[in-house]
Amino acid sequence: MIKTTAMLLEELREYGSPKSKLARMAERGECFPITRGLYETDRNAPAYLLAGSIYGPSYISFEYALSRYGLIPEAVYAVTCATFEKKKKKKYETPFGTFTYRDVPSEAFPLGIRLVQEGDYFYRIAEPEKALCDRLYTMPPVPNTQELFRLLTEDLRIEESEIGKLDGNKVCKYSGAYHSTNVKKLCSLLRRL
Repeated sequence: MIKTTAMLLEELREYGSPKSKLARMAERGECFPITRGLYETDRNAPAYLLAGSIYGPSYISFEYALSRYGLIPEAVYAVTCATFEKKKKKKYETPFGTFTYRDVPSEAFPLGIRLVQEGDYFYRIAEPEKALCDRLYTMPPVPNTQELFRLLTEDLRIEESEIGKLDGNKVCKYSGAYHSTNVKKLCSLLRRL
């Protein structure tokens, strides 16, 4: 379970020096520092469950979500997340893994996100269409839909059959919020398929 330093110090308030007790607990592996002021009590907690607590507001997207949905064949080891109005990319190296955060447009941020509960943890993850829109938003614009199709199938290595399963209505609904030619071309491409 994720806990802040303040939460743990409150739990340890009966000790003469709660901070010293917390330091000893971390040394003995009873809790694990994630980032400054944030701890996890389960050493085996999967990294993606922690992503929203490390830096936020954020949700899992880009390559990590595309891989999780089986759209891209590569295994993705860094948990990639979307934020908004942060103005710069952030990267955290933790004992649980690597976490990267990058902006998407403010208007696009709240669209197409699922809230998932896994045990005592909650996390937000982009739907497949949203994760692809986020990824395309970060890529240089392509001149036409044929080049976009090539980018999807060759560069991102998404199977043509998987592209056909995407909901074109969702992509077209999201496209106005991105102000991205790649996302607009994806809308056009999916309408044709």
